[in-house]
Amino acid sequence: MNSVKILIIEDEAIVALDVKRILTNLGQIVINCVSNYEKAIESIKENRPELIFSDINLGKGKDGIEIIEEIQKNDFIPVIYLTAYSDEETIQRAIKTNPLGYILKPFKKEDIKSTLLLSLYKLKTQTFNKNNSYEKLGDDYFYDLENEILFFKTKPIKLSIKEKQLLTLLVEAKGQIVSFKYIEYFLWPDAPICDSTLRTLIYRLRTKLNYKIIETISSIGCKISNSS
Repeated sequence: MNSVKILIIEDEAIVALDVKRILTNLGQIVINCVSNYEKAIESIKENRPELIFSDINLGKGKDGIEIIEEIQKNDFIPVIYLTAYSDEETIQRAIKTNPLGYILKPFKKEDIKSTLLLSLYKLKTQTFNKNNSYEKLGDDYFYDLENEILFFKTKPIKLSIKEKQLLTLLVEAKGQIVSFKYIEYFLWPDAPICDSTLRTLIYRLRTKLNYKIIETISSIGCKISNSS
């Protein structure tokens, strides 16, 4: 089994130590066990994990899902939830953070082992050239057209809804110029926008890529310059 660095977010010390013991015995590297948002952010800054195991109900303050949502605003780190909550509302909230797994308490060692194995397999097999839905953009950037996820190497990059729509449009054009007028119509079909709105969107997307990947042609449009 491959080893990854794991952060545990759990407010019950006994449960956290139990999860740490199981993961360590499975050959994983547990970098820290924390109980709240502030400690989670501090731990990530000190030693970025490759995977997070998080409880959902953490008592006062942000719950586990809210913590992951905050983390994912700046850095997408895969998560596996450990929770006693199985109601539809909680699951729907959790789904929005794209978890690799959802383990219900009380759990057994086998539950963690099987979920971890599947999660490591998913992470390992995010091999872009073997998946037809991945488009190589150049400079180690890839775009998953099916799920609208941008990657740098194997690290997902968070995009807004409009950024996803724009990048999808450009990738599907296969290197052809997409006019500014068409982009505006496609992204804002119900209302006209000012020029600065589109320029700002293109600028924001370019900052999340190597700038040269999206080429702008003055007064005409833009394209993916390294589309393959």
